[in-house]
This record gives sequence, structure tokens and C-alpha cells, in this order.
Amino acid sequence: MQLTKNRNIAGALAMASCSLVGQSAQAAAPAGLLDDWKVDAAILYYGEQSRVQAVEAIGNAQKAFGDTSVLDIKLVADSLTGASASGAVPQGESQTFTRPSGNGQYVVAAAETPLDDTFHDTRVQGSLNWTETLSPDWKANGGLYGSKEFDYMSMGLNGGIERSFNKDNTSLSLSGSYTYDQVDPVGGRPVAFSAMALRQDFDSDAAYRAAFDKTRIDSSDNKQTLDLMLGVTQVLNSRWLVQANYSLSSVSGYLTDPYKMLSQVDGTGTTQSYRYEHRPDSRLKQSFYLLAKGALDSGVVDFSYRFSSDDWDLQSHTLDSHYRYYFSGNVYGQLHLRYYQQQAANFYRPFLVVTEALPDYASADYRIGDMTGYTLGLKFGQRLAGGNEMSFRLEYYQQNPENNGTELLGQLNNYDLFPTVKAVVAQFGYSF
Repeated sequence: MQLTKNRNIAGALAMASCSLVGQSAQAAAPAGLLDDWKVDAAILYYGEQSRVQAVEAIGNAQKAFGDTSVLDIKLVADSLTGASASGAVPQGESQTFTRPSGNGQYVVAAAETPLDDTFHDTRVQGSLNWTETLSPDWKANGGLYGSKEFDYMSMGLNGGIERSFNKDNTSLSLSGSYTYDQVDPVGGRPVAFSAMALRQDFDSDAAYRAAFDKTRIDSSDNKQTLDLMLGVTQVLNSRWLVQANYSLSSVSGYLTDPYKMLSQVDGTGTTQSYRYEHRPDSRLKQSFYLLAKGALDSGVVDFSYRFSSDDWDLQSHTLDSHYRYYFSGNVYGQLHLRYYQQQAANFYRPFLVVTEALPDYASADYRIGDMTGYTLGLKFGQRLAGGNEMSFRLEYYQQNPENNGTELLGQLNNYDLFPTVKAVVAQFGYSF
């Protein structure tokens, strides 16, 4: 199992499928059928080159009750398999690692990036959301969320309120959510910075198991997340609108990835031991989002920018744009461009050095290191008889991890410690 990897892949899948409702659900319902259910369904594939593969089924159903109430139900099921970077560095000879459960080992070839091939999980997620029009100027919404996989459970609730002004040309919104996650890693939670026990270092299975157990905490743990968002939307004219959001997120509890490690090397870059990572138990994150969206003579275009920062000193900038062109009244094509740049967290380290004291916190997870990334995508859709819609989307995604200024020692200069990660996203959707 790969706990945090699963969380990040789930996030990538959510990002990849976020347009399912917002775009395909816009197919107009036939007159007189406003009380019927509107359903969106999609199958999505996410595949990293030589790493993680994921297949996700997404379903969203919406029903209006009169003119004031709307119920949204969303169900997601996904299966993830493959291999994930463990955080260890390549070496000039093969390396042997203990599996997270403590049962068995896996071997990584010389000069190869260590990938943990134990990554396999199935996740089921569901959510309910109710929107109520309280008056011509006020709307409110509330919802529940839950997801479950083998080593992770998440439950949450959310709510918000929106006020319209200026003949509905201006709206202000305030929303919040609370999420409680329970973490129960395979093999137990590693003791921070404890050295990985390897079977080859012990004379008997009993001695090895006793050493492994000393590196583990058997009980599960939890984390809690509180999110708040303030937003404003302004209609500029008959074609353009702008939106701005400010978000604040506070997370506390178990934030370490129990499946990640760091190599501890000597002055020649040779690994002497593997130590399990340790992250702070709290994180405060802020983000600002700005969107401009316009209707053109033959399509729709949007541009957005997001800036995020937190008390881990991890900062990011995201530029995102979609351009949808209508070939006819029923057929469209859409271009998607996205660029992402990230500054490393203050405790990110590609490796540890044996002659240096262990820090308070450290992680070699490249996803919290310096990186850039970009997405290039195309989508085609067609509106069918009765207002139904069919669409297909194909995107290419690439992450480019970078050195955060760490001096590489000895043999580490011979290997790529920051390999590029490439992925393909494909989605088929149907709205009826």
C-alpha cells in the first residue's frame, strides 16, 4: 500500500475528472422534464510511465425538487496498481528493501530509481450535496462525504452560503468543510527515522521480526482538516465574468507518509541505511485563485491563476486555460493547457548524510520538492438526440522534479536523482 501516493493520485484523478459535471452536465434537459434525474457517467484512465496505473469510474446524479432545491449524488470507485518512488536514492549495485508489512523483500537493480512495487489499492467514495434557494438573493448548500480503502478512511461534511447583489451580476460566497481521516498503514506506522530492518542482517526469522517490530507503532492514527473559502464572482458584461477566491486550510494530526524513506549515505554517496521519513504534525495553507471566463462568437475560453503557500514553505503557482470551439451546434472540441511550478518544503531532503545529526523533520518525497509540471489535453464532445451528450478526453501530463540545491555526494552524481514522471489521462463520458 502507498498511503500518500494514493492521496495524491486520487487528487490527480479528481483534477482530471473535475470537468465531468461542470461541462458535460450542461446539456439542457428537454422541456417539461426538469423534475427528472440528470446523470453524468465517466470512465477515466490515469497511467504513469513505468509507475502507477489507475482506472476510475465516476457517476454523478442530480435532481431538482421544484424551483428551489437540488440534490447532487456522486459515486466514485477506482483501482490503483503499479510502483511508486520510495524516496531512496539509486546505487551502483542492487538494493534490497523490506516490504511495508515486514513480510518479504523486493530488489531494485543497480542504477535504477528505487520503486516500491507493493502499491495496490481499491477506493470507494461517495458524497451527497443539497442546494437550497432561500430567496432571490440567498442560496445555501450542505453536504456529506466519505471514502474507504484498505488502509485509509475519510469522512467529511461541508456547507456554504451565497448572496447575490446588483441584479445577480455580483455574488459573494462563504463555504467551509471539515474532514476526519483515519490512517491504518500496512505493517503499522514506522517510528520516525528508525532504520529499516533487513532480513539479511539477522541470523533468524525471530530476531528479524523482533527488530522489525521495534520500528513500528501498531495503533492507527488520524488527521483532521478544516477548510474555509471566501469567493466573489462578478459579471462584467454579456460575455465575460471574473471570479476570485481566497482559501485557508488547516491540517493537524498524522501527516507523515508511512511508506516513504530516506537513504542515509556516507561521503562517497554509498547508502549505509534506510530511515523512515518524518513530517510535522500540522500544516496551515493559504491560496488565492483568479478566473476569467468569456463567451466568444464560436466558443468559450477561460484563464485562471492560483497561488498557494503554507508554513512548510511550500509555494506553488498554477496557470490553467481551456478553449472550447463549437464546430456546430452539437459538436465541439476543447484545448486544455496547464503549467505548474512548485518550491520545495523546508524539510525536503533528497537523502541524509551519516556524519550529520538527524533533523527534526525530513522527507525525500519528490512531490514536496522543487518541480515544474505541465498538461496538454484535447477533448471532443457531441450533443445527441434528447439532450444527451458524449465526450472523450485525452491529456498528457509531465512532472519535472528538480534539485533544491543539495550537493550530490560521490556516486550520486552518476545517477538521475530527479527523474521525470510522465502520465497519460484518458476519459470517456456520457451525460443523459
